[in-house]
Amino acid sequence: MPRRARVPKREILPDSKHSSVILARFINKMMVRGQRATAEKIVYKALEIAEGKLKKDGLDVFQQALKNATPLLEVKPRRVGGATYQVPVEVKQERGNVLAVRWIIGAARARAGKSMAERLAAELTDAAQNQGTTIKKKEDTHKMAEANRAFVHYRW
Repeated sequence: MPRRARVPKREILPDSKHSSVILARFINKMMVRGQRATAEKIVYKALEIAEGKLKKDGLDVFQQALKNATPLLEVKPRRVGGATYQVPVEVKQERGNVLAVRWIIGAARARAGKSMAERLAAELTDAAQNQGTTIKKKEDTHKMAEANRAFVHYRW
C-alpha cells in the first residue's frame, strides 16, 4: 500500500446472468481456490431456491438481504493517552456492503448440513426477512456502537 497516493479501485465487471456488479462481487467473495464456475453455480442455485421460498425475484431477495444486513455504525479502536477506546463511527456505503457480504457468506458457511446453495439460500431469505445470524451480527455491532457513544468525541 503506498503511503501517499490513493490506491485506485478495481473495475469489477457485472455478472453474466443478472448484469449486477454487487452480485459479481458476492460471487468473487464466495469463490474458493479460483473456482469461479462453481461459485456462480452455488450463488445462482441459492437465488433460485430463495426465489421459490419467498415468491419474489431472486435478485430482489438478494438486494433486500444485503440492504437489511448493511450496518450503519461500527466501532474502531482509538488510542488516547495510554488507553484504547472503542469509538463509534459511521460506516460508508462501500464498507457497509463489504461487511454485509462477508457476514452473509460467513453465516451461510457456518450453518449445519445440506448443500452450500441451500445454506446460502436460507441465510439470504432470513436476512431478507430481518432475522438470522447476519442480522444478529449487525444488531450486535450497532449495540456496541451505541454503548460506546460516550467516546464519540474521540472521532478523528
